[in-house]
Amino acid sequence: GALPVRQVEGRVLRQSWRLAAQGQTTLQILAPLRDQLERAGFTIVLDCKDSECGGFDFRFATEVVPAPDMYVDIRDYRFVSATGPAGAAVSLLVSGDRNASYVQVIYVTPVKAPAAAPSPEPEAPAPAAGDAAEAGGLAATLTAQGHVVLPDLSFASGADALDPGSYASLNALAAYLVAHPEIVIALVGHTDSIGDLAQNIALSKRRAESVRARLVEAYGIDPARVQAEGMGYLAPIASNLSPAGREANRRVEAILLSGS
Repeated sequence: GALPVRQVEGRVLRQSWRLAAQGQTTLQILAPLRDQLERAGFTIVLDCKDSECGGFDFRFATEVVPAPDMYVDIRDYRFVSATGPAGAAVSLLVSGDRNASYVQVIYVTPVKAPAAAPSPEPEAPAPAAGDAAEAGGLAATLTAQGHVVLPDLSFASGADALDPGSYASLNALAAYLVAHPEIVIALVGHTDSIGDLAQNIALSKRRAESVRARLVEAYGIDPARVQAEGMGYLAPIASNLSPAGREANRRVEAILLSGS
């Protein structure tokens, strides 16, 4: 039969990541993520494994990020959906093969009231000498991979405001957006695993909003072309067990949403 669904409206952020095989089962990978959601005040709606979910039918009725970013073994996968504070909703899908495990997160946040009409565009800072090369590398990564880390951004510890100063990554991103007026992006903030999920999602979103404000106010980028979201610690790119890994996970990424 048809898969029962609950429609949730809002901004949708889809992310997936590949974990090198470490002998963990899908349950061992999913369990701590599910626990983090519950500690953050989320209510579990559906928690099931392959055949319990519906096996083949469920796998092909639910949304899955396309390969190679996500892989689902219909004989071994686990799924959790949950609703959270302020109307947020999230789904987790975990599966894998002999070489790697795959985790998919789909996160929906309610759409807020429309932003105020933009003010007259200020004069953008003059580009530095290396910005053309920087912009080329950023553009290539963003186009090829669909996302790129803005590595030089600086925030005070625990603060959400972007530190003053010029950033090569923002100069490059602004140059790319000016050169490609059809492009729409999302800025997505990420944190390490210290603290609870709800607070980290809120902090990471405020940081993304601060970067968005800098693009709009300092470079004159149309605010309608830049969204800001936060994922907290749900999408790490390194282990949170080491200081270096936690530092790498504290980041803001630009994600390509649309454009020709």
